[in-house]
Amino acid sequence: MVDESFHLTPLDVRRTEFPAALRGYDKARVDEFRDRVANELERLTRINQELEGKAKGFHEQLRAFRERDKALNEALVSAQQLRAELREQAEREAQLVKREAQAAGERLLDAARAEVRRLADEIEGLDRARRAYLAQLRTLVARQLAELEAIPDLPAPRSTGAAPAPSSTSFAAPPPPPPGAPPTAATASPQGNGADTGNRTPAPTPAWLNAVPKE
Repeated sequence: MVDESFHLTPLDVRRTEFPAALRGYDKARVDEFRDRVANELERLTRINQELEGKAKGFHEQLRAFRERDKALNEALVSAQQLRAELREQAEREAQLVKREAQAAGERLLDAARAEVRRLADEIEGLDRARRAYLAQLRTLVARQLAELEAIPDLPAPRSTGAAPAPSSTSFAAPPPPPPGAPPTAATASPQGNGADTGNRTPAPTPAWLNAVPKE
């Protein structure tokens, strides 16, 4: 068993003296061996010191590597946490953009529906106005035709060439026919052509009146 409390240095070897004894060892050879042992101890001591220095450097490097590894692990964990946070934030922003786009789309659809309803109401009002106008027009034309038919036959003109007095029966002038409609008996004056109206028959229904659409 090695006694770790015992430390032998080259100086201790050189200073160690051996007492002379009868039939002892050769002193010169003992001194020579002692010097060799001291030199070897010095060499081993230098090697040991160098190894200890290297070991200390290795320990320092190992400690630095461990600290660097710890820092890298912490950085990796932080990067993973940051990536998770960025992903969550991106998902939240995407959901927000999606909701905003859906809301904007709904608003546009509502506005379009409202515009369609407004246009439909406007078209319906215009259609009602057209129907009312056509009904009034047909009523007016029918009344004018009835008044024309109610005018009594005028007497034949005398030989003196004097024109007969116009009838005292008054009637409203019929509305003008639509553009392009041919003139009919309903739109012409009873005495417009100067012909004899003694045998006048009831005026037929104008062709343009028949072309007016009913309700």
